[in-house]
Amino acid sequence: MKQLIKNAKIYDGTGAEPMMGEILIEDDRIAKIATSVDIPADRVIDLKGKSVTSGFIDGHSHNDWFAIKNDPLPYFSPFLRQGITTFVTGNCGVSAIGFEGECPYRDKLGGGLFDYEDTHGVYGMPEDYFRATDRNMPCNMAVLVGHCSARAAVGGTENRKLTETEEKAMLAILEKALQQGAAGISLGLMYEPGLYADVEELKKVAALCVKYNKPLTVHPRAESKVSMAYPQLFGRSHLLRAFDELVEISKGTHLKLQYSHAIFVGRKSFGAKEELLRMMDQLRAEGVDVMFDIYNECLGVSVITVILPAWYQGMTPAERQKPFNRLKLAVLVKASAKLLGFDFPDIQIAYIGPGYEKYEGKSVHDIAKEEGTSDLAAYLKLCELSHFKGRVNMGPYSTPEIISEFEHNPHCLYMTDAWVEKHGVQNPAIYDCYPKFLRDAMLGTGDTLPNTIRRMTGAIADRYGLRERGYLKEGYYADLTVFDEDAIQSAVPDQPKSFGIEKVMINGRMALCDGQLDEEALKTTGRALPVL
Repeated sequence: MKQLIKNAKIYDGTGAEPMMGEILIEDDRIAKIATSVDIPADRVIDLKGKSVTSGFIDGHSHNDWFAIKNDPLPYFSPFLRQGITTFVTGNCGVSAIGFEGECPYRDKLGGGLFDYEDTHGVYGMPEDYFRATDRNMPCNMAVLVGHCSARAAVGGTENRKLTETEEKAMLAILEKALQQGAAGISLGLMYEPGLYADVEELKKVAALCVKYNKPLTVHPRAESKVSMAYPQLFGRSHLLRAFDELVEISKGTHLKLQYSHAIFVGRKSFGAKEELLRMMDQLRAEGVDVMFDIYNECLGVSVITVILPAWYQGMTPAERQKPFNRLKLAVLVKASAKLLGFDFPDIQIAYIGPGYEKYEGKSVHDIAKEEGTSDLAAYLKLCELSHFKGRVNMGPYSTPEIISEFEHNPHCLYMTDAWVEKHGVQNPAIYDCYPKFLRDAMLGTGDTLPNTIRRMTGAIADRYGLRERGYLKEGYYADLTVFDEDAIQSAVPDQPKSFGIEKVMINGRMALCDGQLDEEALKTTGRALPVL
């Protein structure tokens, strides 16, 4: 089938200025791009001057866990509506792949965030995963293999060093996954069991990425001034200590190091930004290919126990009520909040559990006021009601000024780091993260529009080796996103919906047109993207 797109403002993904022209699509490929295409087509789409780019690529995603759901479309539809056609998944060490055969620790995978519930199967290695998902999901997908998943597969999630045999087995899984087309390896040093890995183990993991010239993406041990990762509450920022570790594992190599979600949790953490950027510059000068990525939000998603010490969670209910333990907890929570620079008004409840919907969308501070109790008492009540598994949206993780500065940084890529939850308040990044990057460009707070588009298309494809994706070029796959620049610029962002995206095409098939998803087509539009 031949489709001709006419009267299009074409951004090709290279960062070049746009051109007015026409695009001929034949089946799933771009056949020709020119100012005028004089070839008969089965279908003509007149964009009337609207803008078209290569389909947006989400550079940091966890949708590998949702592509294998029996009905994956609900988990992908909000991303499609913001123009995303392709995902780089398996991030933060917690990939859905990363084990061979019957894994006795399968229930430990997912970092407490994801699981294999309601899936059409479990696929431990890339070849199996790609076979199961190719043309069986809405969007295209590359997959990183997670260090947490592979480590848990061979040794569980205990706080210990792997045995020599276990470490050898873990490294073999990771290497085989790279050979089978994993786009790289991801570390999640804030999640079990990745947080138990020492520098020597991580150096061996990094060496595999160097060997196969694929990225190592890293969720660092700390993203705040203080954290549970290091015992010292004062002195060097924990965020910078965590980056010191990345320097240690990558120095002297040509590692493609991808620093995941450059955020600064709590107002007191913002001061680490300049030194973090200087450290990255120094690493690049020494030959390490370090980049980072951001989402266009100032808050983030976390578990409700984010400021609750582990020792308190491990107590019996009776022990928690003892005056000394409550006093000790109150002092520590107050100190942590002061050192971090956020407090209970900054913690919004996203989900507690069935029957507690009345708390959703409210801050802990507001709930305390409504119930006539202290902030700490309200917080502990919510923790216990959720069995210490509640979900919160909290911040600040960034500021508009930091986001604007990073948007101009040539080593910064874009992503959402968001997924659709079954219940409660959603992460706002599922709705309009990418249109907001476009809007920033048009309003002058972001980079130029051509460069902005490059950061969400061609630059990500280059970074992860996604061949024949990310650019509007002849012979490349026909993933396209059409947007209205006027609608993007005039929109009111931060609503539970996208804006300005008019059409989305995936592998030559129209997936979204004027607000309507083609649900039948989306059962088979997505392709698995092995990186070989």
